[in-house]
Amino acid sequence: MTHYLDFEKSLADIEGKAEELRAMSRQEDGADMEDQARALDQKAGTLLDDLYKNLTPWRKCQVARHPGRPHCIDYIDALFTEYTPLAGDRNFADDHAVMGGLARLDGRAVMILGHEKGHDTKSRLERNFGMARPEGYRKAIRLMEMADRFGLPVVSLIDTPGAYPGKGAEERGQSEAIARSTQACLGLGVPLVSVVIGEGGSGGAVAFATANRVAMLEHSVYSVISPEGCASILWKDSEKMREAAEALRLTAQDLHKLGVIDRIIPEPRGGAQRDPRMAMDAVGKSIGQMLDELSGLDRDGLKRDRRRKFVNIGNKGLAA
Repeated sequence: MTHYLDFEKSLADIEGKAEELRAMSRQEDGADMEDQARALDQKAGTLLDDLYKNLTPWRKCQVARHPGRPHCIDYIDALFTEYTPLAGDRNFADDHAVMGGLARLDGRAVMILGHEKGHDTKSRLERNFGMARPEGYRKAIRLMEMADRFGLPVVSLIDTPGAYPGKGAEERGQSEAIARSTQACLGLGVPLVSVVIGEGGSGGAVAFATANRVAMLEHSVYSVISPEGCASILWKDSEKMREAAEALRLTAQDLHKLGVIDRIIPEPRGGAQRDPRMAMDAVGKSIGQMLDELSGLDRDGLKRDRRRKFVNIGNKGLAA
């Protein structure tokens, strides 16, 4: 069943009508309504192009959160072979909001890690909606250190509204864990490439994305806080999330101009949720290209490249 966003209601009506005509045609002998259905399909396609041609930042937030977008587990299944999951932080517990392990991408051995939101009520609760606890970041640190020890590139997939802000997480050192994960990223002597596949929320995302190369899917978002949270702080009104989304400069297009990210990965017509396989293939191709770009750098060169990238963030936008 197709899930439609608020701004896609008119599209839902047209596509729903086309489906009704096809159902009637199948049920009633001699009632061939396929031509009418095809005309509606064409109208729906034109409307879909118009809707996604110039999405506002708030609408991009909605698309980035679409439940039908492929998640970390889908990318691992589609792009990586010989995936061997590694669990636990060797200290407290295994955080199911963070998944990772050894794998191969087009035959190349890598360490893959990422946030997993879940697909249904049960899995979302199990994965804590992609909001990692301290043990999730400590697991990521363990995997990054292992990759560094064995000379394996690290690939991270970002899709989180932010780190979990619960009492238990704070008691176990949430901010310290995020800071140390970020530090681990900066200290890696192997290539680190990151892709924002949905939401990139606050320090919870930066802890995995302090990388040599950062890419974003075309309709993903990456920001210091959610638009709703920003609106609640600035205007004391979460309903001003549209204005907040504009102010945050959270779209891939804005962040590329500012030098925060290095490339934008095009999405299929109507977003990744319309053709997950095409979206995942595009991400896999971009990851391979980014790893190739870094293949000639030694350990010190990779560290310098990464630090230079983050020191220079914003200069590109200011120069423009």
